[in-house]
Amino acid sequence: MLYWWSKFVLLGPLMRLFCRPVISGAENVPERGGAILASNHLAVADSFFLPLMLPRRVTFLAKREYFTEPGVRGWFKKQFFTGVGQVPVDRSGGSAARAAMDTAVRLLGENKLLGIYPEGTRSPDGKLYKGKTGVARMALEAGVPVIPVAMVGTDKVNPIGSKMWRPRKVRIRIGEPMDFARYEGMAGDRFIERSMTDEIMYNLMELSGQTYVDLYAASVKEKAAAGVPPPAPSRPAAQRPDVDLPDSRAS
Repeated sequence: MLYWWSKFVLLGPLMRLFCRPVISGAENVPERGGAILASNHLAVADSFFLPLMLPRRVTFLAKREYFTEPGVRGWFKKQFFTGVGQVPVDRSGGSAARAAMDTAVRLLGENKLLGIYPEGTRSPDGKLYKGKTGVARMALEAGVPVIPVAMVGTDKVNPIGSKMWRPRKVRIRIGEPMDFARYEGMAGDRFIERSMTDEIMYNLMELSGQTYVDLYAASVKEKAAAGVPPPAPSRPAAQRPDVDLPDSRAS
């Protein structure tokens, strides 16, 4: 109930008024059935604007810390994130990673529209970073298409470290579904999952216009905290001359 109230009454009208969001390619999102929305990640606001602009409910996997803060403030945060369609997962690795994967596959099996950020964390500087292969394994285990989504301008609305949103234009571009059915039964093959993920990231780069860096964003953040200079941009591995992948657009 809170999901729809937030979308149409509490937050949605204000977001539309101050940020004038526009969307292109919405027809690429299926009206029913499980599917993965694989998006770049510029700001926390991404998880609000994408559901706002799509008629179907979008479920996101969110880090567990959003749901475990103590006190009254923590209780309100838990109720809010639960109400707007976010599901807590433990991202600490190992068995927790497997549990998160199982949760994602279960939701997709229930014909949910699942929002995923393949980079694993927000971009520290507006560039697009290397995707983690979990998105590929989810697609293979659940047998669903991956739909690339580019968020543009949300980092101006909700800059890193800001507590208040700013009135800036937001654009959402949705690409054609990527059908990986040819890899059915190959979940767990690291080369296949890496190739799929690189192809997804290339599509995101094309849609968003971002500069691509072939490093993990989390690693770059750690190095930046240690005073290491930022990396040079590169091209996604899936588009290097020595890798030839067949087209993954749904026919």
